[in-house]
Amino acid sequence: MNSADEGLEEITIAELQEKMESGTYTARSVTELYLERIEKIDRGGPAVNSIIELNPDALDIADELDRERNEKGARGPLHGIPVLIKDNISTADRMMTTAGSLALVGSKPRSDAFVVRRLRSAGALILAKTNLSEWANIRSSRSTSGWSARGGLTRNPYALDRNPSGSSSGSAAAVAANLAAAAVGTETDGSIVSPSAVNGLVGIKPTVGLVSRTGIVPISHTQDTAGPMCRTVSDAAILLGAMVGVDPEDEASRASEGKFHRDYTEFLDPAGLEGARIGVVRGCFGFLPEVDRIVNRALAILEAKGAVLVDPADLDSLAKLGEAEDLVLQYELKADLQRYMDWVGPSASVRSLQDIIDFNEKERDSELRYFDQDIFLKAAARGPLTDGKYLDALEKCRRLAKTEGIDRVMAKHRLDALVAPANGPAWMSDLVNGDHYLGGSAQAAAVAGYPNITVPAGFAFGLPIGISFFGRAWSEPTLIRIAYGFEQATKARTPPAFRAGADLR
Repeated sequence: MNSADEGLEEITIAELQEKMESGTYTARSVTELYLERIEKIDRGGPAVNSIIELNPDALDIADELDRERNEKGARGPLHGIPVLIKDNISTADRMMTTAGSLALVGSKPRSDAFVVRRLRSAGALILAKTNLSEWANIRSSRSTSGWSARGGLTRNPYALDRNPSGSSSGSAAAVAANLAAAAVGTETDGSIVSPSAVNGLVGIKPTVGLVSRTGIVPISHTQDTAGPMCRTVSDAAILLGAMVGVDPEDEASRASEGKFHRDYTEFLDPAGLEGARIGVVRGCFGFLPEVDRIVNRALAILEAKGAVLVDPADLDSLAKLGEAEDLVLQYELKADLQRYMDWVGPSASVRSLQDIIDFNEKERDSELRYFDQDIFLKAAARGPLTDGKYLDALEKCRRLAKTEGIDRVMAKHRLDALVAPANGPAWMSDLVNGDHYLGGSAQAAAVAGYPNITVPAGFAFGLPIGISFFGRAWSEPTLIRIAYGFEQATKARTPPAFRAGADLR
């Protein structure tokens, strides 16, 4: 192979594994080719700017994995496969973990995040850290997604003047641009499914607790989770199986005992739509006619492949959430970030949310150049998690999103899943005015802590549009079956062309 542009584009994990088994590739040669492609596309050429830091030991690790394959055989489907992880996921190696903030430059986590240990155990090669919306987009109410003080602005590979969405911006843009086989992102509310949708990817936001959060820079222990971001449902299923497991340090993960699967590929059924009862959340439509057209066409495909649609199956209770979610996130950010800083240990120069606020003020020219830290200030002013105001808001969120929301509508109509547009097309990146988000469907599953899978559904003006399937807790097998059936019926993803802007012809 003479060029990094040959062979790697749109290659799947299974195909890479087959080529390594046959001797066509090695872990080292694949790693070298991805590094070459990162240099050519991410740092040069279109300058997507999705990678915040390369793993300096990647080639040595690849050599070790090649020796192990030759001597003992592969550990499994991820053996030797380069994977990217978001820069809020801790690694105890020569890479930093900064959440994109200059305040955490130089901090050395005491160990790998639990999910990183799981990936390394499966034989995955952690190739690099990806850029993100700084602090996972929780610093300011008028931020520009995909920007961090440490990493700069990530671009959408489908239209370089468009936004990759946040906060897992770099993970999405990198995988869409074929800079690695797969990536891990994190979500509190939309940060896996939204960037996946606008970058033409499959994103799985798991049930909270299915994947450990230990070692991940947090926002909210009731909503945070890591999840796969891949080009196909099958790749996402492979990655998810390597990430799950009970972690004694993450209380929420204990609930996954007996509910997780080591191999989610067993749910990849091309006929997975036959007989599936799917509710259409019409309340998430109507923000852009072109999105409605694409998703309505997708609904017709679902029916043609045997799904039974209940239309509408709306979540009216979500309109009553108001400020409750914001309040919960502010309280939990303050408490959970303190817990993470204690976990990291003394290597970090900042030890609390107030320290970070003070650092940002001191480094205003770099950290606060484009937008401020109003959410941080509100969070710092909140009290402990025993406050009645917090407890009331948390109860309201759980009741409206779960009991009176997803659980109620799914039981009423005997549904296997709900479906809605993931969100609109990518907006123009604008560091002056911030994001221009039109609408979407991430909130219900996010606040409930329930699973959500987005799959490419089509294009509007050359920009990817995604469709989301979500449902009850621990329903990942059902959602994967439905998402795979839809993917195989449509094959809507096409690789990006790195246009300067949207196709307005």
